[in-house]
Amino acid sequence: MKLVRIIFMLLCVTGFAQTKVGTIDVDFALSQMPEIATVQKQVEEYGSGLEADLKKKMDAYQAEVKSYTENEATMTINQRKVRQDSIIAMEQDITKFQQNGNQLIVLKREEFMQPLYTKLGAALEKIAQAEGYTQVLLRNNDVVYVDNRYDLTIAVLKEMGIEVKEEE
Repeated sequence: MKLVRIIFMLLCVTGFAQTKVGTIDVDFALSQMPEIATVQKQVEEYGSGLEADLKKKMDAYQAEVKSYTENEATMTINQRKVRQDSIIAMEQDITKFQQNGNQLIVLKREEFMQPLYTKLGAALEKIAQAEGYTQVLLRNNDVVYVDNRYDLTIAVLKEMGIEVKEEE
């Protein structure tokens, strides 16, 4: 009797343990979405805005330095100290702005990409559920072997109404 129970339990476990695993190439899928051009334009515009802000800061800094050097001889010690502190603060602000600029662009890009990720995720979830996938892995350099029959990228793109040429 115990043997029958053990065999039954093993059959149940192996029956439930069957999984279907697929992959998706998110980068490729995103590159095929028509909305990506809009996102790239928005990121470029944001970057241009940051560059314009940096130019304003640099122009103000250069004007302050020029004004200081032209009027240094007529200033009192306290006035020089105040102006020097102002110039140093402007330098630090410019340095901080430059350091944070790339991070700001990355954050803004992720913000603009979020609707695309949401759309891609919804299509992936629909395909995975319809075809019985229990797991979907990102297709990247970490995956050692992938049978292309289980790659859901093209199916997800078709679900979103995006047609892809066969040679891609």
